[in-house]
Amino acid sequence: MSDPWRPEVLPPGRYPVWSLGPPPRSAWQRWGRNLALFLLTALSIFLVGSSTFLSLPGRGTVFVFDLGSGLRLMIGLLSILTCHEMGHYVACRYYRVDATLPFFIPFPSLVGTLGAFIRIRAPIPHRRALFDIGVAGPLAGFVVALPVLWLGIQEARPVPFDPDGGGLFLGDPLLFRWISRMVHGPLADDVTLSIGSLGLAAWFGLFVTALNLIPIGQLDGGHVTYAVLRERAHRISRIGWWVCVALIYFGPNWILWAVLLRLLGRRHPPTLDDRQPVGRGRELVAVLGLVIFVVCFVPNPIIFSWPDFFEAMGLGHLLGR
Repeated sequence: MSDPWRPEVLPPGRYPVWSLGPPPRSAWQRWGRNLALFLLTALSIFLVGSSTFLSLPGRGTVFVFDLGSGLRLMIGLLSILTCHEMGHYVACRYYRVDATLPFFIPFPSLVGTLGAFIRIRAPIPHRRALFDIGVAGPLAGFVVALPVLWLGIQEARPVPFDPDGGGLFLGDPLLFRWISRMVHGPLADDVTLSIGSLGLAAWFGLFVTALNLIPIGQLDGGHVTYAVLRERAHRISRIGWWVCVALIYFGPNWILWAVLLRLLGRRHPPTLDDRQPVGRGRELVAVLGLVIFVVCFVPNPIIFSWPDFFEAMGLGHLLGR
């Protein structure tokens, strides 16, 4: 019997694999609960995407169930999220790091989910492995998000901009703007783009990619930052958290995220061998990750300002309204 707190003896050239105990043995623990959460998340996304309300002249507001819209949102969004998490999982398997299959989170939100995550149950052997595990998810998800975004922009239609007409207004990242301009041309100031299910799936996929690439703590961006800039990673993480706090200026969107990042911690734990450099090639991939972060990030994801917040809370009189 091997000591679970000691690395297993492997042939020369292989890295030790650490374990905190035997892996789960039942099918439910290995993949059953992951499958159940995946199916629940698929159902949640489908119901959110297929359910809508329309205002018809003389008939008021009616409920409409659109099967095609729900399927497009479900397939588009789950494709992005699944590839993102499987990128992490495959990289963990490659380096023999114990990790779970993805856990999807069903939630009746804007898109029917809060995303997904995998749980890494063993230390990372070295910085190269940490880099590859951290960057594999965002890169895989981004590659899949590109065709979904293209199809979503094709599906979208320009409409007159009416801030009082109801609906939800989303901030658009740079990549969204560029592809929209390629497909629909420049839009007038009084025109906005009404996106459908695929556009919403792509928007959320880009948003999740940008959030994960923030260089804080144990986010994907935090993994990459620690792997490349080990000595300066904690300082960058601290600055990144304060930037998140500053983004609260745009509206209340970032309050919860800033709190969660604080609770998750800003300091990245070391790998088993921090001495090994990541190499020039991975440094270039890190620059690519930074570019992806810039083109996917949006400071105000849901257009909901502080005056709108106070108005919705019935406190508009505090602002003189």
